[in-house]
Amino acid sequence: MSVRGHLVAFFKCTVILSLRMLLLLPAGLPVRSQGDSQSDNKVMDNITVRQGETVFLRCAQGDVVTHTAWLNRSSILYAGEDKWSVDQRVSLVTLNHEEFTIKIENVDMTDEGQYVCAVQTSSRPRTTSVHVLVQVPPKIINLSRDIIVNEGANVTLMCQASGKPEPSISWKLISSSGNLASDDEYLEIPSISRHRAGTYECTAVNDIDTDIQTVDITVNYAPTVSEGRDVGVTLGHRGVLECEVDAVPEADFEWYKDDRRIFSGFEGVEILNTGSLSKLMFHNVSDGDYGNYTCIAINSIGSSNTSFLLFVVIEPTSSTLLQGPRAVQDGSGGASGIHSHSWLLFLALLPFLLRF
Repeated sequence: MSVRGHLVAFFKCTVILSLRMLLLLPAGLPVRSQGDSQSDNKVMDNITVRQGETVFLRCAQGDVVTHTAWLNRSSILYAGEDKWSVDQRVSLVTLNHEEFTIKIENVDMTDEGQYVCAVQTSSRPRTTSVHVLVQVPPKIINLSRDIIVNEGANVTLMCQASGKPEPSISWKLISSSGNLASDDEYLEIPSISRHRAGTYECTAVNDIDTDIQTVDITVNYAPTVSEGRDVGVTLGHRGVLECEVDAVPEADFEWYKDDRRIFSGFEGVEILNTGSLSKLMFHNVSDGDYGNYTCIAINSIGSSNTSFLLFVVIEPTSSTLLQGPRAVQDGSGGASGIHSHSWLLFLALLPFLLRF
């Protein structure tokens, strides 16, 4: 190392030792004060800044100032116009006989703490200290993943967040299947039911901002088949049996006639499955199609079934129309004869009525 290098190193060490002797201040908690009139050590009000913003540190000077410096803890940031900090975010704003101002851009949590402006006058040294408080918006850092559980299981959701001030955390169920809320980072759902399935929202809030993330809970349960509705169909016409099920995961369907399983395309029968609905369709009902049918819905949790009756409906003919009510109901007596005569009288008068 050259002689010049030794001199520069000696000068810096001397400055550091002098400033440290000058700044033998307790490192306690930040305080708020307008200064002490009995000393030359002034404590300014705390500066509160949000993470990512720029903070300006100002210090009054005077005509008799010989040396001045800004320090962070025991590190020198600026000694007069000379920058000692290697942090590119720190820069000089103003240095004259009135003020000495530096700035720190893109402030982070590591910048929080006490800063001291040391001034050496012709008579004696004085200091001005200020505590910088950095506020950080909330950020959810630990969140439960989307989960799939069987109905009846116990579920615990977790949501943890960082931030300053410390954020408050709340949970709520935002899907339309129900409502559930909690003001804690843990949400306990004992013996979960299918009605508690859906999207859960975790919200972290502090004075700065809000962070929101979601968790999806899928609840598996065995199929529940709606009660079957018997269907009457005229011979040679089209007929449909519909089987509707509620299940998670989605159920598979099986159709049976008596004890024999039916497959799509078998004897002119078509099976159409669309989500929770299965249709057994007859395009041209024959005598052999009438009878009892069973629909079974199956998933990984369980199964359920319901029964149907496909019965024959007699299509009215001209002869049954002339028989009047006898084509619809069985019975005898005077009332039936009166109705039959009234019907024949109506048919006889019908051409004359149509002329008007």
